[in-house]
Amino acid sequence: MEAKLKKELGTTMLKSTGHAGGGCISEGQSYDTDHGRVFVKINHKSEAKLMFDGEMASLEAILKTETVKVPKPMKVIELDTGGCVFVMEHLDMKSLNKYSKQLGEQLADLHVHNKRRMEKQNKEQQTVGNGARQTETAPVEKYGFGVNTCCGYIAQENKWQSDWVLFYSQQRLQHQLNLVEKSYGDREARELWAKLQLKIPEFFTNVEIVPALLHGDLWGGNTAECADGPVIFDPASFYGHSEFELAIAGMFGGFNSSFYSAYHDKIPQAPGFEQRSQLYQLFHYLNHWNHFGGGYRGSSIRIMKNLLK
Repeated sequence: MEAKLKKELGTTMLKSTGHAGGGCISEGQSYDTDHGRVFVKINHKSEAKLMFDGEMASLEAILKTETVKVPKPMKVIELDTGGCVFVMEHLDMKSLNKYSKQLGEQLADLHVHNKRRMEKQNKEQQTVGNGARQTETAPVEKYGFGVNTCCGYIAQENKWQSDWVLFYSQQRLQHQLNLVEKSYGDREARELWAKLQLKIPEFFTNVEIVPALLHGDLWGGNTAECADGPVIFDPASFYGHSEFELAIAGMFGGFNSSFYSAYHDKIPQAPGFEQRSQLYQLFHYLNHWNHFGGGYRGSSIRIMKNLLK
């Protein structure tokens, strides 16, 4: 692997720094090179390239918004032995602590970035005459993403849809429930879903949803801070409803009240927020059920029952 890395990165020096990191899915290691320090994620699964290509596209998209810090992605490299590595900027990170409030503000900025671009474009189009300057790149008006991304190692179907409720029902929940059906053939889950999918539109009456660029997997383990502010990493991005982002944050903790109040100062909670939060947590519980087994079945079933009350 190291010979391949040297060749692909154009470096004669490749020295492990002893900084290791990683989660449930991939392992990671930092190296010093001729061009500075890099962080390398390694995964030997057959889905590794799809996963890392999606992560690279996610980091590039977040980087372009200039709202919240992420590691700069460099290169996805296929290994001759199977699997893949993903090379990115090395950041000196420690646990999120003093920058929680700033992360709340910056995450809200990320979520309204596309909306602001839409408003700017509308304003420019209303300017009389041909002198109106067009925004560099057009804002995104649908839900989805340019490539498939993975939440964990399970691919997310990011085909563009103009209707958020359809996108979320079919390309998030239905997809996960199909995998549950395939692995477990769970009759109760099947019957509850048959009823719940008919009710989902009710949770969105009188709610305005503008496509927002999401990190997509923002739990405490994917946040940190550097000397100059907060940083987020391991994204599974797509354009969706900003409320979706806060669901997994609420499930596994790691975010204090200053984070939430700073976020909601910029994006106030809309009516029905609590119920939709459960609906969005359902995706993550199903995804965990599909990744880690039946320990997450109970939470998935409980949420479906709650939402049907």
